[in-house]
Amino acid sequence: MTANANRVSTYTSGSGSGSGDPDTRNGEQKKDLWTSMLESVASGKRLPEKNLVVLGGTPESQRDFLESISSPESRRNADRSKTPPLANNFALGYTYYDVLDADQDDTLARVSIHLLSQPSAEFASLVAPLLTPDTIPNTALIILLDWSQPQEWLRQLWTWIQMLQEVLKKVDSEQHDLMEEVMATWKERGRGGAAINLDGTPSATATSGDGDSSLPLGPGEWEEPLGLPLCVVCLNAQKIEFLERSQRWKEPDFDTVLQYLRTVLLRHGASLIYTSQNSPSQLPSLIHATLGITSLLKRNPLKHNVIDRDKIVVPPNWDSWGKIRVLNGNFDAELISNAWAEDINSSPEDLEDAKEQDDEDDDDDHPQTRKPARNSAITRYEEWCPDPNSGGLAVVEKAMLGDKWITVDSDDTQAFLERQLKILEAFKAKAPEKAPESAIRPIKHLEFGDEKTVSEHIGPVQFNMGGIQVDADDMLKRLKDRNAYSTTSEEAEETASSTDTVPQELDNEQLHSFFSGLLGRKGPA
Repeated sequence: MTANANRVSTYTSGSGSGSGDPDTRNGEQKKDLWTSMLESVASGKRLPEKNLVVLGGTPESQRDFLESISSPESRRNADRSKTPPLANNFALGYTYYDVLDADQDDTLARVSIHLLSQPSAEFASLVAPLLTPDTIPNTALIILLDWSQPQEWLRQLWTWIQMLQEVLKKVDSEQHDLMEEVMATWKERGRGGAAINLDGTPSATATSGDGDSSLPLGPGEWEEPLGLPLCVVCLNAQKIEFLERSQRWKEPDFDTVLQYLRTVLLRHGASLIYTSQNSPSQLPSLIHATLGITSLLKRNPLKHNVIDRDKIVVPPNWDSWGKIRVLNGNFDAELISNAWAEDINSSPEDLEDAKEQDDEDDDDDHPQTRKPARNSAITRYEEWCPDPNSGGLAVVEKAMLGDKWITVDSDDTQAFLERQLKILEAFKAKAPEKAPESAIRPIKHLEFGDEKTVSEHIGPVQFNMGGIQVDADDMLKRLKDRNAYSTTSEEAEETASSTDTVPQELDNEQLHSFFSGLLGRKGPA
């Protein structure tokens, strides 16, 4: 019994787990079928993921940038839905946004945005994990500049590029090889005659079957690729009017700034765009084309613009030294490009030494004793570009806008009073002695004379009594003259010695009797 039971148990377990059972095979096939169907549906609904690494700016300017890359329709939809949170106050920030199609019904892609404000080498370890084999083909770099500090643009670009070089040192060789492939592809995208458009779609040349007949690279192009496509965004272009009005910038000054930027960015194959808070820009189209996000319903072609100074757009693979020289024929693009190559390979100490040497050369009165200056594009640019925040009007405007407080360093109160006491004592020692009282008397006479002059300007005092216009001053003068003739000199001396009020009383009695007589008269019929 026991043996039979064991055989039944062994047979049952063996038959249930055998691969020849048709029910078991059908169950596994059904399970694999449902799994594949679910995975296909999930992959069909999965959104393409893109990445932006935004470098530079302040948390406030980064918020303005995020608002500018979203279209007005998507902002209205975001108002109705939940707005993605933004955390960019500390170290590496993060947020995301969805790119909607032209009809605002379909979502084309989800863009993850990583934000970094400080170009510190310690943050390179935070950016390096973002560059994986899956994310590198779908990632772009953004460097934010601001028109409130145009004199610092080249130095800011150099600082961020130095930080990116530290990031590249922390990635593996596999990522390096993939970045080189991405850069090789980008050198042909959007170029005249190329088979690939800027957004990664096939061009008319590729569809016609003519093959790839793209133009070769010009001098100074793609000499320093960064491993990822780069776009430089200059925010707050509306401040150009302030520079022109208050800082007396002219049109050639804005052209020179643009020539420096275009020459420097040409070595990295980067694009350039100016944005303003007062007018829309092509920034969303440029970023979406850089990330390869295209709409099947409506295409927004990216147009270059180097004429409107506050709406500059320079797409990648469009610029050249010849186009840069058109703005100003005296600009040496080759010299600045080679100088920028030296700056990229220099350390911060080398840049400071070049700046100090340039300052010493300016103070040197003997040109033959000067040392040969180091070729630095940053030093040349900062020497030429004035600081718009150095003027008094700019400082007042900055304080009114709330960017910074105007602070004045004051001395200690006791130290200030001690210095003032010494000044007062020295002034008192040099002051002349007090004049005697006899010297003051003429001043009193002059004061009385001034009062008499004032009374003369006022004129006689007249009033009307009973229809008769009476001059009070003239009347008093006549009364005094009559009293002077009627009294003797002795009486005048006794009167003057006894009291000063008696003549006034006599005069008052005579005036009273005189005016009483005038009032008692009857007026003319």
